[in-house]
Amino acid sequence: MQTWTSAPQDWIAWFMPDLALIVSMITLFVCLFLFDGTRTLFRDSDSGWHIRTGEAILRGEGLPSRDSYSLTRNGTPWVAWEWGADVLMGAAHQAGGLAAVAALYGFVIAACTWIWFQLHWAAGGNFLLAGAMSTLLLSTGNIHWLARPHVFGWLLLIGFVSYLEKSSGRLWLVALMSAVWANIHASFFLAPVLAAIYALSHVARPLIWNLDREDERRKARWYALVAITAAAATLVNPYGLKLHAHVFQYLLNAELISRIGEFQSFNFHAEGGTQILLTLLIAGLGGVLAVGQRKLAHFLLAVLWIAIALRSARALPVVGLLLLPLANGAVSEALARARGLRPQIRKRLDAFLEYSANLRGIDASARGWLVLPVVVAVVAALLPAAHAGFPPDQFPVAAAAELEKLPSGIRLLAPDMYGGYIIYRFNGTRKVFFDGRSDFYGGEYMKDYLRLIEVRPGWQQQLQALAFTHALLPNRYSLIPALEQLGWKKLYSDDVASLLERP
Repeated sequence: MQTWTSAPQDWIAWFMPDLALIVSMITLFVCLFLFDGTRTLFRDSDSGWHIRTGEAILRGEGLPSRDSYSLTRNGTPWVAWEWGADVLMGAAHQAGGLAAVAALYGFVIAACTWIWFQLHWAAGGNFLLAGAMSTLLLSTGNIHWLARPHVFGWLLLIGFVSYLEKSSGRLWLVALMSAVWANIHASFFLAPVLAAIYALSHVARPLIWNLDREDERRKARWYALVAITAAAATLVNPYGLKLHAHVFQYLLNAELISRIGEFQSFNFHAEGGTQILLTLLIAGLGGVLAVGQRKLAHFLLAVLWIAIALRSARALPVVGLLLLPLANGAVSEALARARGLRPQIRKRLDAFLEYSANLRGIDASARGWLVLPVVVAVVAALLPAAHAGFPPDQFPVAAAAELEKLPSGIRLLAPDMYGGYIIYRFNGTRKVFFDGRSDFYGGEYMKDYLRLIEVRPGWQQQLQALAFTHALLPNRYSLIPALEQLGWKKLYSDDVASLLERP
């Protein structure tokens, strides 16, 4: 029976958010308003074709099997491997335009932050260290805050690892997460890979340390069953095994991957490079400490993701999402077990750990979920006032108005960075030379594209063969003066782009 004194306290707890919810709400408002998410989330034009594809599916046109956007490859078979995310984006766009799409991704990024804290607690992380690391999470993650399906992949990835950390659970949940993942983002293959890493670590642990072999084998069998379940569930997609073959063919195409910017190494001299370097150092420290604590799976994850992140900037946010919580757990355990310290240092360290544990105890009693409707209402009220759209200083927003005046049958030369925007702006009616679907176009097509765009030897033959009638190019491109030397005439020009016409 509940007493009158405890009832108000329990009631108030539902309005008191814990640290995870507080930082998640901060992340949401930073993303949408301080980060100007209603524009910066659309700084990659791929958002455009994702939205239009989702809307086409929602109109009942079915899952696209052939391209309808390309000027040169129209009708070619196309694997729309992220169709589930496209549908979510299309539905949000129909509900409230680009502002609603930005809100969708803002809430997903905030949800990633909330699950990130749950992984801290599952790994035995320190309360104060988790709070301090949240700044690194934001500075590492925002380099890839984009309205694109990979953000859903982040959410599923960190949720799956949180599930694995529990060492038990219902397999139907594994199957559900894996099936959803396979229809939302191409990183779905990570589910069975991660489970296999945990299984192999428990096979290897008794070979390295003096541990209960039977207990380790039992855990290894469970993780192996998770891996098998996850792998089987990823087949629940419209393409079946063909999807897996397509994804691996794309990722193993070194010639193609080497030409895609986001798969290149991060420039640590760029703005924010210091925070990202610190994130990698902490993740590496956590991996080293994990070996001494017999957490072999955590060590293997640290080696894997740090190696990938050093080669590809795209993996850096995953280091922040996945490895920082595991590093917190390793550092916290190392601090608690540190021996041989001077008494004064040990006393202060114990006081710090005790204070943090007490804060975590208070934090665990807070619920705060009744604050969420207020947050949703505030975002819904503020977003319409924001000027949502593709950034006009990066995309030909003004030039597109001039493009509308031209006949529908023109053959437009435009770079891949404009492709998705043109698809969005003209709802697919203006066919594009190239867009962000590099897996669809392939390595040979990309080489021909770069030869023309970068004015390399043979570019004029390429120009004539494709019979372009108009060109829409960023002003910084050397192709503009090269075309003008051939007699092409500028129809329009502003601070961002120029629209040219063939003589």
